[in-house]
Amino acid sequence: MLETLTKRADFVAATRHATRVHTPAFPLQLRARGDTDPARIGYTCTKKGGNAVARNRAKRRLREAARAVLFPAAAPGTDYVLIGRAKVTASHPFTALCDDLRRALA
Repeated sequence: MLETLTKRADFVAATRHATRVHTPAFPLQLRARGDTDPARIGYTCTKKGGNAVARNRAKRRLREAARAVLFPAAAPGTDYVLIGRAKVTASHPFTALCDDLRRALA
């Protein structure tokens, strides 16, 4: 199982030292920590993307896509940050969302 990023410092480190991959539905940040600990994943959505309902819906959809795609493909020692866009991520078809994540990881 993937660990979840919860501390702001982890998100900031992922932002500073990450490789960014942009997909039509969301940006993905990848950060190699340089250790062999299990992969970690974080979800975020900015306030400019909409109200709390829209942001939470976008994050729920990203969590489900990560369970379906990222869980078997996650590399140890890597942090993944999925950044939801409330209007785009929430309305993007789920199969396309999963396909975007697969392409971003390739």
